[in-house]
Amino acid sequence: MDAPQSRYRQPKQLDAGDLQPEISSFRLHLAAEGKASRTIRTYAEAVAWFAAAHLLLEAGRTGWEQVGKHDVQQWMVWLLGRYSAAYASNQFRALQQFFRWLAAEEEIGDPMTGLRPPHVPDRPVPVFAGGDLARLERACAGRSFQQRRDAAMIALFAATGIRLSELAGIRYDPGDPRRSDIDLWHREITVHGKGRTTRTVKISYDAARALDRYLRVRARHAQAYRAQLWLGVNNRGPMTASGIYQVIARRGRQCGISAFPHRFRHHFSHTWLDRGGAGGDLMELNGWTSPQMLRRYGASARSARARRSYDRIMADPPS
Repeated sequence: MDAPQSRYRQPKQLDAGDLQPEISSFRLHLAAEGKASRTIRTYAEAVAWFAAAHLLLEAGRTGWEQVGKHDVQQWMVWLLGRYSAAYASNQFRALQQFFRWLAAEEEIGDPMTGLRPPHVPDRPVPVFAGGDLARLERACAGRSFQQRRDAAMIALFAATGIRLSELAGIRYDPGDPRRSDIDLWHREITVHGKGRTTRTVKISYDAARALDRYLRVRARHAQAYRAQLWLGVNNRGPMTASGIYQVIARRGRQCGISAFPHRFRHHFSHTWLDRGGAGGDLMELNGWTSPQMLRRYGASARSARARRSYDRIMADPPS
């Protein structure tokens, strides 16, 4: 789910009391369907928050069968007054999944039948401006372990647009190709995506060279035996997704650019479509199963092409 944008920093109330058993069963259902651990946690937290903050404290409900449409609508109004529409919409969809499951399991009515999620206004897809990627690359110029590692991270994000969790999950074993996700010779990386799916993405020659340089300095690291590709400085262990996020953000601050991992994904997708790449190929490369995201990025690319065409179409004719 998108991170909330709120003026309120109070911690969420998640004590669902007597409503908790069904939430725990819902977690088990999601796990049995092979959902990612982050998805399970996010969905269960959304339901627990609704139960604790609204059903118990505000509405005085003591059982799920007492929940009605008005409860969900009031909760959405409360969320929209404090958070972004995108965040409220994601909370709505988590509750929707829960009540569908609960209705099938307990043979009770689904209070969300007929309700629609909050409208999320279209926002421009954030992409890097011309020269931004080159400045990020220059910020990592050098031969130290940290410089080569950071340069490889940025090069892979730019060349593939893979998710942060996918980059963090790349494995490397120079002695056993079966235990390694990297094939430098063919410029391919196997990434582990949402829902325990795997796919192979291609990387550019520049990205392959940046990764090769990192692998050479990584070989001298005290924890080079670790399966995780990305290692910390000063012989520290494998990096977490949070640590990688901080690296990208710090490199961006060095050169005055707002840089974060997901921005590379936006930029990669926009560039692919803007240059005439096939939408179906982009869905495969990005690990999308729904065309919804493709339509969003496609609109961004169409807008860019239209702006570039303006001068050609509207230029004053030669006198």
